Amino acid sequence: MNAASPPAPAHDAGTAVPCAIAVLPRPGEDWDGFVRSHPAASVYALSGWSRLAQDVFGHRAYFIEARDAAGTLRGVLPLVHQKSLIFGGFLTSVPFFNYGGAVSASSQVSAQLMEAARALAIELSCKYLEFRDVEPRAGQWLVRTDKVSMILDLPGDAALLAKQLGAKLRSQIKRVDRESPAVRCGGVELLDDFYDVFCRNMRDLGTPVYPRKFFAAILERFPDLCQLVIVDRGNRPAAAGFLVFSNGRAEIPWAGCRQDDKPAGFNMKLYWEVLTAAIARGCTQFDFGRSTMDSGTYRFKKQWGARPLQLYWHRWEREPQGQQAARPAAEGRIMQYATAVWQRLPLPVANALGPLVSPSLPW
Repeated sequence: MNAASPPAPAHDAGTAVPCAIAVLPRPGEDWDGFVRSHPAASVYALSGWSRLAQDVFGHRAYFIEARDAAGTLRGVLPLVHQKSLIFGGFLTSVPFFNYGGAVSASSQVSAQLMEAARALAIELSCKYLEFRDVEPRAGQWLVRTDKVSMILDLPGDAALLAKQLGAKLRSQIKRVDRESPAVRCGGVELLDDFYDVFCRNMRDLGTPVYPRKFFAAILERFPDLCQLVIVDRGNRPAAAGFLVFSNGRAEIPWAGCRQDDKPAGFNMKLYWEVLTAAIARGCTQFDFGRSTMDSGTYRFKKQWGARPLQLYWHRWEREPQGQQAARPAAEGRIMQYATAVWQRLPLPVANALGPLVSPSLPW
């Protein structure tokens, strides 16, 4: 089960077993055990992550199961139904995180699960249905290929990592030492400091911030999988990251640095600290998260030695625009305008409005 990097493509295990498909409001008791035992499953396939969206944001979660004649679970597919005044209704597996899609040892069972999801999207009058896959899937699906994950293979210790990064990057990391930064690692007790930095960063990016209760719920439900890393400048947090661990891999889905602390190198210090924290935990890979090819964030991650890994976001669209899935031009213009406006908001206003808007966005 992978949290930090995309799961390896699943291969069919012999002849497909005929399965019955059920769309359920809650997962079976064996759902999480099935996910944990599956070598190609993302950690976000665990039922708790979809339930999180339901409990924190009020979205409807659906759990599609495939069982054989003996009742044995053969495949699962978690879905979350979001509704937005701007984007309409849409189903995602899974929203707010980088990875999702069907989990099964058989491509035939995965296809059955995905077809059941398509039928559900039509029944719910959704604008679109999206599976956040890491491999191509068979069937009549549009595919978004505009995103990649940035993956770094980690050495066995920090000294080897420093050598691997090279002299130029090491000098950028050490530049912050003149500020005598302090580093703190922990859990929910550091949430306020993480959230302070994250809110500022999201406003500067022009993106509505998640509510604090979202991160609190993750830390409460998955304390063994999560860690916060804070880099202080003087008596205040300058940079912060949220790590998720699973099976020797680490992912940083959320991170930020105050704009006035970036010139001093606090963003570089943060990433050095999260990489060494991953190594200390025994991780062999680090997932910097998804990026658009050749974007600024892509280039930032690439300088650390991360390699791009293509993502395949399969979609059904009620009104497809072509052979490839992509954000419609009108939707893109709306987002560009909204981003420009949001960046100009005073921080207290952005912090107040963000948690009201973010749950309905197609993250």
